[in-house]
Amino acid sequence: MAKQVVPESDRRRRRPTKQGAVLSERLIVETALRMLREHGAGGLTARRLGAALGADPSTLYRYFTGMDDLTLAIGEELIGRALSGWTATGDWRPDLRELGLGIHRAYLAHPHAAVLTASRVSGRPRELEADEAILRVLRTAGFPDPAAVRIYHAFIDQSLAFAALDAAALALPAAARASDEDMWESTYAHLPPDTHPHIAATAPLLAARMKDSAYPAALDMLLDSAGLQLAAATG
Repeated sequence: MAKQVVPESDRRRRRPTKQGAVLSERLIVETALRMLREHGAGGLTARRLGAALGADPSTLYRYFTGMDDLTLAIGEELIGRALSGWTATGDWRPDLRELGLGIHRAYLAHPHAAVLTASRVSGRPRELEADEAILRVLRTAGFPDPAAVRIYHAFIDQSLAFAALDAAALALPAAARASDEDMWESTYAHLPPDTHPHIAATAPLLAARMKDSAYPAALDMLLDSAGLQLAAATG
């Protein structure tokens, strides 16, 4: 049976931890983010998190039903950071482009957390706020509902998929990441034209481009396609 989560108002009355901090969901999530950044996903356990907070690990279950519940809260925090400072202007394309880049940026700031949470659906307030905002932008722009839902689906999945992909690369040990990036110049650039003519012809361009994320280009392609659909629907 899942442990009962104590209401936030009751949690605030608890005594400070050994570090002198009063526990809260936000403090736990921020500490978990720090542990993920420093130690990776394998370093985040209830025991280690409790030690970092100066609290008994069992205390965490007053705030979260388990580590999976904490994982969803971490994802919620990343979505909240992506939304921070973003405001729709009424111009659908730049609005969605800015939001998409904000999601990508917020997740890449915490690579291990991004890999852990990008595929999850929590139904929590800030996740719902982001989904509502995207659909509002699309429907207000005049996209018919079937098109709005299709574009919303592609937009959010593309954003999170690239966040997970690029974060996974950033989460690699430095030596492994450097080795992967060097492959474009150490291997691809030296393939002979008689066996790999198209790679050989484009090798300098590949070496220049492949070390960077393709997300901005993919996002622009998606928005270009959406613009054509809107023109067809309203023209």
